Amino acid sequence: MNIQLTDEERMIQKTIRDFARKDLAAVADEANREGTFQDEIYASLAELGFMGITVPEKYGGVDFGTFSLVLTLEEISRVCASTAVAVSVHNSLANHIVLKYGSEEMKEKYLPRMASGEAIGVYALTEPDAGSDVSAIRMSAVKRGDEYILNGSKIFISTGDKAGVIIVIARTDPESKTKGMSAFLVEPDHPGFSVGKVEHKMGLKASSTVELVFEDCRVPAANLIGEEGMGMQIALGSLDGGRIGIASQALGIAQTALDEAVLFGRERKQFGKRLVDFQATRWKIADMATNIDAARLLTYRAARMRDEGLPCTKEASMAKLFTTRIANTAVYDSLQIHGGVGYTEEFKIERFFRDARVTEIYEGTSEIQRLVISKQVLKEYEQMYPA
Repeated sequence: MNIQLTDEERMIQKTIRDFARKDLAAVADEANREGTFQDEIYASLAELGFMGITVPEKYGGVDFGTFSLVLTLEEISRVCASTAVAVSVHNSLANHIVLKYGSEEMKEKYLPRMASGEAIGVYALTEPDAGSDVSAIRMSAVKRGDEYILNGSKIFISTGDKAGVIIVIARTDPESKTKGMSAFLVEPDHPGFSVGKVEHKMGLKASSTVELVFEDCRVPAANLIGEEGMGMQIALGSLDGGRIGIASQALGIAQTALDEAVLFGRERKQFGKRLVDFQATRWKIADMATNIDAARLLTYRAARMRDEGLPCTKEASMAKLFTTRIANTAVYDSLQIHGGVGYTEEFKIERFFRDARVTEIYEGTSEIQRLVISKQVLKEYEQMYPA
């Protein structure tokens, strides 16, 4: 499995790194402190091609792959994890679902708007009684003539109040638990749609998280994605990309934690010595660097496999499970190296400490990742060693 970067990928990495460290860094602290969505940042990302990075050129994208998206998310997350989650959901979930499952008419209508940044894509799956258990979704979709009528609500939807395109999973057959769901593309101006509660979160302050409400929401029948009954397939089939995206986000957070620990530790002195000259500090730095390297290899491998069309459910879950865990450990150790000042807003490790926590929760909790991984491993052993 080749994880070395091509010249093209290095160019992508440098472009997004330069943008993140200059343009994004200039507004990230204030945006996260004030909880504001930076429209101009997403417009600039779109101009550079990053809002349509995996979309084919015929639909207005730049036609790179998951690996390039991983590089993009990693660099953005090193500066602002809030921005990264919006870019991740837009590309790895919304764009992907429309491209893979949408009709040609749907692709031609929506993908150019999404790639240009005109319409930010979001993914609406979670409900009050349906989180890890996707089959518990209750939101209904009933066909009436040339429309579907949607009723219910979705919660914890990232960037939902800024959406131009909303991918919604709803139940079209109440009698069938796993085959009774379907996917729809909803626009915010469809009658019956509204934004409900806005969540006040621990971290990711510059990325909104909201409730979406559907009250007799009328959606054109042409906006059914795929066929009726494909909702579970589409939901689960998109999660590999989403989990690779969150692994990339966690990777960027972890790398910043290490960067900040080393830079601070070289300047701060205690007992006449720099912090980095103490063995206790060096051990933390060694563990962080080793774990980040391993996490990067896992994440890059999963991305390469996805680009090559190989099954990567186990690898995507491994990347997310491991990378999100070491990201939380890295920010903890980095803040510990900073000491009391790390607990203040003066140093950005405080923000990254808060941002890291959710990575082990969304796009499937760490517990769900372990279930997915173990299921795949047991299946492999059954094939190798039949009972």
